[in-house]
Amino acid sequence: MRVLLTGGGTGGHIYPALAIAAELRRRVPGCELLYVGTREGLESRIVPRAGLSFATVSARGLMRKAPREVLAGLVALMRGLWQADRILARFRPHVVVGTGGYVAAPVALAAVRRGIPLVIQEQNAVPGATNRLLARWARAVCVPFAEAGRFFPPGTPVVVTGNPVRPEILTVRRDEARARLGIGATEPVVLVTGGSRGAERINRAALELAVAMAGWPEGVLLWASGERYHGELRMRLERRLAAAGSQPARRVRLFPYIDDMPTAYAAADLYVGRAGATTLAEITARGLPAILVPSPHVAHHEQDENARVLARAGAAVVIPDGELTGARLVALVRELLADPARLAAMARASRQLGRPDATGAIVDRILDAVGAPVSVQGG
Repeated sequence: MRVLLTGGGTGGHIYPALAIAAELRRRVPGCELLYVGTREGLESRIVPRAGLSFATVSARGLMRKAPREVLAGLVALMRGLWQADRILARFRPHVVVGTGGYVAAPVALAAVRRGIPLVIQEQNAVPGATNRLLARWARAVCVPFAEAGRFFPPGTPVVVTGNPVRPEILTVRRDEARARLGIGATEPVVLVTGGSRGAERINRAALELAVAMAGWPEGVLLWASGERYHGELRMRLERRLAAAGSQPARRVRLFPYIDDMPTAYAAADLYVGRAGATTLAEITARGLPAILVPSPHVAHHEQDENARVLARAGAAVVIPDGELTGARLVALVRELLADPARLAAMARASRQLGRPDATGAIVDRILDAVGAPVSVQGG
């Protein structure tokens, strides 16, 4: 069996594809996999490190661009279609799986032209433009929430599967995680991130939270600031804590980036950060309550709708980016940590939204599109 995966531009498109690839390898021994992305995209660095064969096509974004950029994008699309067709002719996949991003368009369109089954995996409650375009030709469109279905044309074969999560997100135990981090079993732990690059407004509020928590009787802050903000924030934090007579070493832990997020999730009692699709899949799989600050910088405001899904279920409190302040964040964190019953109810709601079996459900749809038995091995 040969499967071609495509998607890129951001980790939100790449990591779900890699999770699907890993599950395909587990379920279908000897399965041949090829990932198609762009030479410039993040996938060109991440995918080869994951041990997958990688090929490239030309592709550029078309949405919300100046006329000259749209023209350049159309030229790249036509070139990408020709390149994708040549890749398909050589690899001869039984199915193509697209996870979004503009690179998926030429590859999926070339597959449709050749009559190769197409399966789409959409990560957000508001689908991206590429996946909305391609959905009309797909054998299955796998979505994270039922709310996403209304954005696709009538008759689209939408399946609510959830988003893939890395297996290690689910396997780290809370006691193990806290032992690794040197945190007591009953200490409240708040995890703050602004994504891999960091988020300035979240970091400004988190600085006030760090100073406040350093003065509380108990509690540990795990704070990933992003590399570009880390040096300045560390200096400011040390000055503020020194002036207050607090010791930051154990209680407030500032990192440029947290490499071992499975351990951080397992140790945490409350998540504070953006509402990206992969992040929400991971925190709901763990059953983490959340304070969500959707990014205002995404094209179709997908994070706003992602966050509203959790808020409606009672799993999260949402603060618009423009309304986030240090004082508001400190007050809300203090309020939630002081109310264990509310925090536990939020955790239950989060867990109910979580779909730890999402990757397997998506692979079921892929195998169904190929005509293979749904449970090939251990499914």
